[in-house]
Amino acid sequence: MTSLHWQLSSDYRNALSSNFYADVTLAVFPDPQILLFNQPLAQELGLLKANEHTNLAQLADLLVGNRFPDGSQPIAQAYAGHQFGRFNMLGDGRATLLGEQLTPQGEKIDIQLKGNGATPYSRRGDGKAALAPMLREYLISEAMNALHIPTTRSLAVATTGEKIYRETALDGAVLTRTAASHIRVATFQFAAAFANPQELKALADYVIARHFPEISNEDQNPYLQLLAKVIDRQAQLIAQWQLVGFIHGVMNTDNMTISGETIDYGPCAFMDHYDPQTVFSSIDLRGRYRYENQPPIAEWNLTRFAEALLPLFSDAQSEAIELATQRLAEFEPRYQHYYAEGMAKKLGLFAVEEGDQALFDELLRLMRINQADYTNTFIGLTLEMMGEKRVLDGTQAVFSSPFFASWQAKWQARLAKKSQSKAEIMALMQTTNPFVIPRNHSVEDALAQATQGNLQPFQQLLIALQQPFDYNADVAHYQHVPEPNSHYQTFCGT
Repeated sequence: MTSLHWQLSSDYRNALSSNFYADVTLAVFPDPQILLFNQPLAQELGLLKANEHTNLAQLADLLVGNRFPDGSQPIAQAYAGHQFGRFNMLGDGRATLLGEQLTPQGEKIDIQLKGNGATPYSRRGDGKAALAPMLREYLISEAMNALHIPTTRSLAVATTGEKIYRETALDGAVLTRTAASHIRVATFQFAAAFANPQELKALADYVIARHFPEISNEDQNPYLQLLAKVIDRQAQLIAQWQLVGFIHGVMNTDNMTISGETIDYGPCAFMDHYDPQTVFSSIDLRGRYRYENQPPIAEWNLTRFAEALLPLFSDAQSEAIELATQRLAEFEPRYQHYYAEGMAKKLGLFAVEEGDQALFDELLRLMRINQADYTNTFIGLTLEMMGEKRVLDGTQAVFSSPFFASWQAKWQARLAKKSQSKAEIMALMQTTNPFVIPRNHSVEDALAQATQGNLQPFQQLLIALQQPFDYNADVAHYQHVPEPNSHYQTFCGT
């Protein structure tokens, strides 16, 4: 057994003024115990070397914040942004950044505790977290990573040995989360609203150095390039969400990272029956963050980012606005480009050609009309390329439709134009269309049993989700689809 190899720095803390953070004190939890520990991720981070193991009991105090690792200068980060369209002063109300871990690959990765108690930004909250939401974030973030979608990762979940009080008394827990960084659009909004111009510039310079070192300080306008880079990363990310039917549920500006990673998994869910107006979050009463609205909301959030950067674009506000507007106009075509590329791959097409968008749109229309399951429909198309005729749950109506037969003939004609073999087409579809996703009812069942002390269903689901493109996996029980009008809702973990 070995201890963890911490290589922590405090670059964010040292690069920026104290306006951007607040120091955090130790937590006091009576009986911390580690429930989950992500050994492969620990090795990627350099916390463990290959074939090393650690004594989890000895780590518990570290991973709930009862003590801090060597080299840590723990802080809560400040930010201020739009929540459901309204501007608020925010900040890490229940999270502590331990520092940046230097990995064996030379990267610096944030390590953060979530749910370890109140900070100066807690806004009268207790700063603590319940077990189920922390398990949920562990599960979904690891599933997203396996789907090759940029995301924060989960290193551990530890119970705290105390009850916290929401509607009822719940077991307390702390999640250890990692990220390329936790800098958000809302961090820049905070700088624009509450810091001076020099501090805003320092933040932008820090982000360029950390995330976009290819931007040279000698370039005529590096901050305009920063905006362009973030626009491109977000266009890619949102396209990836749409392509797997992922609905974030709370796309506030504090939940949009500058690095382009998915962050926060409170009211998120995966769409079952294809409906562009799908919304799951209990707090999204007007459907602001519904599936079809995620691309425009991303553009709205990026506009807030551009507004914060305006003083760095030009001393003349009119020129700064014009430059920002030109860059923001690139989001929609970039998003459409990434989405079309991804949809083509889902149908076994290696490049997008004229007329393909009509093929995509017609399939989605048939899915919507027939209330077809989004994921299982694409699995069914993939299985057909494999010579299998299985009809999965939620696809019977669409595949038996006479209109589908007409669409299928067009699809096959389009495939016949390609030079790739059937085996190559099949391989492309298999590596693009997940065979299993975190079905909402499967997730809820696993969480319910885990909070009652039975972690086995959670572990089994996690194993399946870590191999989402394995078409030989025995996961039929995770492919069941609820009735179209099941009215599934998700809730914010706070």
